[in-house]
Amino acid sequence: MSANESDTFDLGGEITVHRLGFGAMRLTGEEIIGPPEDEANARRVVQRALELGVDLIDTADSYGPGVSERIIREALEESDEFDHDDVTIATKAGLLREADGEWLKHGAPEYVRNQVLVSRDRLGVDTIDCYQYHRPDPDVDFEEAVQTFAELKDDGFVEHVGLSNVSVEQLERAQDVVDIVTVQNQYNVGNRDDEAVLEACEESGIGFIPWFPLGGGDLGEKQSVVEEVAAAHDATPQQIALAWLLEHSDVILPIPGTSSIEHLEQNVAATQIELTDDEYARLSE
Repeated sequence: MSANESDTFDLGGEITVHRLGFGAMRLTGEEIIGPPEDEANARRVVQRALELGVDLIDTADSYGPGVSERIIREALEESDEFDHDDVTIATKAGLLREADGEWLKHGAPEYVRNQVLVSRDRLGVDTIDCYQYHRPDPDVDFEEAVQTFAELKDDGFVEHVGLSNVSVEQLERAQDVVDIVTVQNQYNVGNRDDEAVLEACEESGIGFIPWFPLGGGDLGEKQSVVEEVAAAHDATPQQIALAWLLEHSDVILPIPGTSSIEHLEQNVAATQIELTDDEYARLSE
């Protein structure tokens, strides 16, 4: 699937996945609320991702809410070729999506313990491959929240634990509680504020999942050089942004999301782009 030397990563040293995954947030209605207009198309996007070799799907209970997880299960149920054994699903708890569009942090242990049961049911699995604390809740002791995820692992509800939107200091505190296999923070070629978190993940062999990997089409000061490199490869700027992420670190696991099969195919094609040393240096400056 990839022209990169290391196109796979071992989550927790156990689950091998291709490094380019799929973010399932967009398999919902507008503003990530409610179902999409065409649910059949949303299921087909999931199935096409698997056909293209994608075997890591990231979602969350708050996407919809509940819609993204359900569509993933239904896409697998109606597939003649793929089932849960063919894909690693990472989902999250700890962030609520309100009808008015607001995101609310909610890391209370009793809430997370309830949500893991709901997510298992929506996904149609007994054990969630990777369960991630979506965003630290300032009203809940951080170690207590992470301990809840550790207990869910001990109880067999989840296989691995991940974090999202954390600092290096929070990552280190969490590692004292439970093995962490993924960290998901905002990061792309134009926004590297969390480079220190990426480096901490590299040191510990933790998968780093950059959300907003394409910058929503706006890569800031890097936009012009991304476009120049894209022209040289007859590629889109989005493809170059993904190629750079894959080249930048062997622990980076980009999860570009889309509701379009065409865009999905373009994203996966980015794994075949090989940047020259000069191009990589210009993008990395």
